[in-house]
Amino acid sequence: MEYKLEEIQTGKAVYYYDVIDSTNTEAKRLAAAGACEGTLVLAEAQIAGRGRRGRSWESPKGTSIYMSLLLRPDISSDRASMITLVMGLSVVEGLEQAFGVKTQIKWPNDVVLNKKKLVGILTEMGLQGTKIDYIVIGIGINVNTVNFPEELVDKATSLRLELGYPVERELLIAAVMKAFEQNYQEFLKTQDLSGVKTRYEAVMANQNQPVRVLQPGCEYEGTAVGINTMGELLVEKMDGTCEAVYAGEVSVRGLYSYV
Repeated sequence: MEYKLEEIQTGKAVYYYDVIDSTNTEAKRLAAAGACEGTLVLAEAQIAGRGRRGRSWESPKGTSIYMSLLLRPDISSDRASMITLVMGLSVVEGLEQAFGVKTQIKWPNDVVLNKKKLVGILTEMGLQGTKIDYIVIGIGINVNTVNFPEELVDKATSLRLELGYPVERELLIAAVMKAFEQNYQEFLKTQDLSGVKTRYEAVMANQNQPVRVLQPGCEYEGTAVGINTMGELLVEKMDGTCEAVYAGEVSVRGLYSYV
């Protein structure tokens, strides 16, 4: 399969593999070897795909999109997690631009369709001292998958299952990268999410929904009321107070479903 992404900056250096351990792992190897910002790693299959919190990511060959983007932003490390939200928004916008599909984001990093997971995003960072050396964003999109493991049938879906026909992966990759290029530049101007916050909240699946916040030694319920400009989830607790929840520290679940 040939990918043609020359028209945009992200993806200007593309590495394609038939089978690989993990596109994130390869992107980190390329970063260590001096690869430039915008390097994109694509694979037909992964044998060691990973999701958030070390979970495995099912990566059957030739059905879906497994890709990782290498970035080298000049920002402080406490801003890095916001790039995950920038990518989530870009995937949603890319899906709509390419296929007219309206999806939502389950804060912070899952793109969902009809309340099932369609896309997973995993961001990893490398430091030199306290300075960011690189950021790698891994994106897994269930495109033409027809069969899921039994434990995922009620939680995951694919574009083919939802649309009823096979989808051309190259179009979606280009649309997502083009949307990300624009949103990333907006983020770099302010180094926060002030430029995309309104658009992000408009597609947030758990906006104004009851949620359960799980963190070490503490669990509580509330209502998700949006995000702040740092990308933290704002949760209104039962006592009327509002708490900002940082994605790296907690898990947020819907009370009645995956979303």
